[in-house]
Amino acid sequence: MAAESMFNRPVCVQVRCQGCEERRLNVRVNIELLSISNPVQKKDLAVRLTDDTDPFFLYKLVISEEDFQSLKSQQGLLVDFSAFPQKFIDLLQQCIQEQNKDIPRFLLQLVSSASVLDRAPVSLNVVETNPFKHLTHLSLKFLPGNDAEIKKFLASCLKCLKEDKMMLEEKLRKTEEDLTRQLSYTQQSLSEKSQELDKLKNEWTSYTTALTNKHTQELTNEKERALQAQAQYQQQHEQQKKELENLHQKSIQQLQNRLSELEVINKDLTERRYKGDSTVRELKAKLSGIEDECQRAKQEVLSLRRENTTLDAECHEKEKLINQLQTRVAVLEQEIKDKDQLVMRTKEVLDATQEQKAILEESTEKKQSHIEKLETTIKSLSAELLKANEIIKKLQGDLRTLMSKLKLKNTVTIQQEKLLAEKEERLQKEQRELQEMGQSLRMKEQEVCKLQEQLETTIQKLEESKQLLKTNENVITWLNKQLNEIQMAKKLETSASTHGGVRTAISPHGMPDRPSFPSSGINHPISPLYAFQNFPEPAHNKNANSQCPVPKIQFNNTQLSKMNRCSDVQTVTATSHPANKENGDNLGLESKYFKKKDDSIPLRGLSQNTLNAEYLKPYLSTKAQSSPKAAVMPASAYFPG
Repeated sequence: MAAESMFNRPVCVQVRCQGCEERRLNVRVNIELLSISNPVQKKDLAVRLTDDTDPFFLYKLVISEEDFQSLKSQQGLLVDFSAFPQKFIDLLQQCIQEQNKDIPRFLLQLVSSASVLDRAPVSLNVVETNPFKHLTHLSLKFLPGNDAEIKKFLASCLKCLKEDKMMLEEKLRKTEEDLTRQLSYTQQSLSEKSQELDKLKNEWTSYTTALTNKHTQELTNEKERALQAQAQYQQQHEQQKKELENLHQKSIQQLQNRLSELEVINKDLTERRYKGDSTVRELKAKLSGIEDECQRAKQEVLSLRRENTTLDAECHEKEKLINQLQTRVAVLEQEIKDKDQLVMRTKEVLDATQEQKAILEESTEKKQSHIEKLETTIKSLSAELLKANEIIKKLQGDLRTLMSKLKLKNTVTIQQEKLLAEKEERLQKEQRELQEMGQSLRMKEQEVCKLQEQLETTIQKLEESKQLLKTNENVITWLNKQLNEIQMAKKLETSASTHGGVRTAISPHGMPDRPSFPSSGINHPISPLYAFQNFPEPAHNKNANSQCPVPKIQFNNTQLSKMNRCSDVQTVTATSHPANKENGDNLGLESKYFKKKDDSIPLRGLSQNTLNAEYLKPYLSTKAQSSPKAAVMPASAYFPG
């Protein structure tokens, strides 16, 4: 099952619960497209609602194609299942764009029938607000996640956090290395730069001393030059002062002359002023008379205005009449222009017709001469026509007989055409049926090919499972034999210990005494196969009883599941030590080998301190050569846990 992530962003959601106030909550919406290819290729849309602040907040919804059809019919959707995820994402993005506004146009609502969002199904609504009402574009029902789903979600979150942590640690390590390198490099460069600075300081001090000496000399020279320039400027200033005094005296004389002229002008102006005052008095007297006349004129103006209003109304009506007449005149002028154009065209047509008339007269004269010629030919032809008429009459009689025959033929051909049309229609229908049958045949051939492929895969799997079963049965029979040998050896050992007190025993096959390992906690004789192997030194662990190294043997998980089904394994029973109950005593092996797992097979009656993995080495080497699949077995096949 492959999952394709399409959308994973936090969205502001308006939460509504029964009997509670509305509140806003930032909910992370995760949309994934799940493609399942067993047994048929299917695609499901999985939507998950989580809260970054609350890890136990989990709501899930999985929509298959069948569920979408019912949702489409219920809510009147116009989109197919393939385009539905993208349209849903577009609606969510519009909600994200509008969520910071005071009155958002698009908003998400999480509505719950319970009083609190806890273990109750909720519905996610995409709502569009307009001035009239709230329009729900889409409503999806989400189920709360159970404990297993929450644990799975938390585990995935923890995994992601650990991966992020590992990434950040690697980045930190790299940055630390880079910074240490940069620091060492900068320290080296700093030491080099400090040496260069010392050199530059020494050079700068020598350079500044030389410059100060040079500048002092230049200053003394400049001071001498300034004193000389100052003396020159003083001489120039005195000369300019004398010139300015002379100019000033000249200007004073000119101003005095001007003053005398202005006094004369002033006397003339005073005389004119007196004359003006006398004229002003006369004008005031005239003004009083004019004001009286003005009042009279105002009264006349009022009367004239009244008359003017009446005249304006009359003028307005006359203007309307004038406008109407002007429009009529314009229309008439346009008609006159059109008529003039028509007259011009008729004149042109007349000229053309006169020219044509002259041409036609010439042609008629020519045609009359031609007609005279034709008349002579017609007279000669009329005699021939009389002869031809007689021939035509004979031919008409023949034609009548032929027409009667043709009518008969036409009736026959019409009937044949009708039959042909019916046959063509039948042919078209049969061709359509043939095409439909061909399409259905192709579809069935494709289905047959698919079924054959499935059959081949199932046959291969069956053969593999049969081979695995055979190998598992062989392993189980071998284990039973080994168990029986060990139990027999144990019995012999106990009988020998009661008689002689010596820990030696004879194998059922007549082999010599086998060594025992009391230090490792194994107090029984060992198999002859194990006697010739190289024994590794015992590892000293924390537990005193778990000093014998036990090599792990690997099985396939598929073999284990089939070994669970096998009935032979469940019937393996043997008499063992009284303290051994369902592999209860832990003399010799660590406690981790005796924990029961779901995919393990409990070997009833097998003592943990008797079975050593070295028994299996020669058998596994031979089996690995014969069947490589059976050589890989997990240790849980022999040691539960």
